[in-house]
Amino acid sequence: MKQGKDNKPHIGIYGRRNAGKSSLINCLSGQNISIVSDHKGTTTDPVKRSYEILGYAPVIFIDTAGIDDEGATGQLRIQKSLDTLEIIDIAIILISNNEFGEFERKIIDRLKELKTVFFIIHNKSDIAPLDNKLKTSLETEFNVPVIDFSTLNRDKVSLVFDTIKQIAPENTWTFGSLLGDIVKKDDIVLLITPIDSEAPQGRMILPQVQVLRDCLDNHCMAMLIQDTEVEEFFRQGIKPRLAITDSQVFHKVKDLIPKDVPLTSFSIVLARSKGDFTNYLKGTPAISKLKDGDKILMLESCSHHVSCEDIGRVKIPNGLKKYTGKQLTFTFVAGLDSIPEPITDFAMIIQCGGCMVTRKQLLNRLKPAVDAGIPISNYGMTLAYLSGIFDKAVEVFKEL
Repeated sequence: MKQGKDNKPHIGIYGRRNAGKSSLINCLSGQNISIVSDHKGTTTDPVKRSYEILGYAPVIFIDTAGIDDEGATGQLRIQKSLDTLEIIDIAIILISNNEFGEFERKIIDRLKELKTVFFIIHNKSDIAPLDNKLKTSLETEFNVPVIDFSTLNRDKVSLVFDTIKQIAPENTWTFGSLLGDIVKKDDIVLLITPIDSEAPQGRMILPQVQVLRDCLDNHCMAMLIQDTEVEEFFRQGIKPRLAITDSQVFHKVKDLIPKDVPLTSFSIVLARSKGDFTNYLKGTPAISKLKDGDKILMLESCSHHVSCEDIGRVKIPNGLKKYTGKQLTFTFVAGLDSIPEPITDFAMIIQCGGCMVTRKQLLNRLKPAVDAGIPISNYGMTLAYLSGIFDKAVEVFKEL
């Protein structure tokens, strides 16, 4: 379930067994995409469903198990539902029969901790309409919309969608420019994109594509070259406003870029837009303080085939050992899988660019480490530090 594979707003639906969570998804989408039954506990594991809300964005609905499930297996199902709270952008608390109590409050308390927005839907209004006193009480206590609803008709579907649009965090539906505050129209941006064994056949990797598109959106002149062509490029007498490279070739290109040309990497650009940039800046220099026996947690946002040139599993670990001269151990976690050890066991956390997950998912992923005071870094910043150009690689952003 917890795999970072879709950079779309995630909307989780939480409620007791038979509250109508699956029916709600079917009603909102106008399709029978979730299995519905009168028997309690039909939905056992969280299930993702894609849908596009017009005027907002393509979204992922997450259908979860009942938060009042029973028995040992039921507790496991509840925990899986609770785990999804860390990856959602918006929550819908679904109640019925005017029942609201400790089950719902537990979910809401966690949403508040995660600073995740939510609203409440009272379902099955055709059987038992929402009591006005309960509606007023919930609206007053939580300051959220409360909608009386029935999945037997779609009369209020537009109201639900309007509510989603109304409460959605801005960063889930407006995608700010990656470079818009650095470059301007007609600026030349040099994109250094090596082609190695990790480059997908016939394609570019997603961060490179995202930065290229952002250059076009800002009406810049983007020039793409491989790392083997950097020296010849500058012989042409062209001076770009900014050079952006793949982090893995920092050590190759750092001495080929004129000192007055700002240099950064695709991973660092994404880290500023999506990651915990401030804490990355603070945490990266902790590399110099690593000691023998320290554990490093490497967080990847996607699952992929591992090659001998893998940046997170090979190049960075080898680079850290060589730079520090210390005996370090590494734990690798792909997608949004659970971390197998207590976060406090680690001396440092290093997160990939996160191009395959939402900003909310990435920040929630890092929050336990930040709260515990554990240094965090980013793939690009780590490689810049190991290459001795950390200050230069982040300078263009720190100036802002």
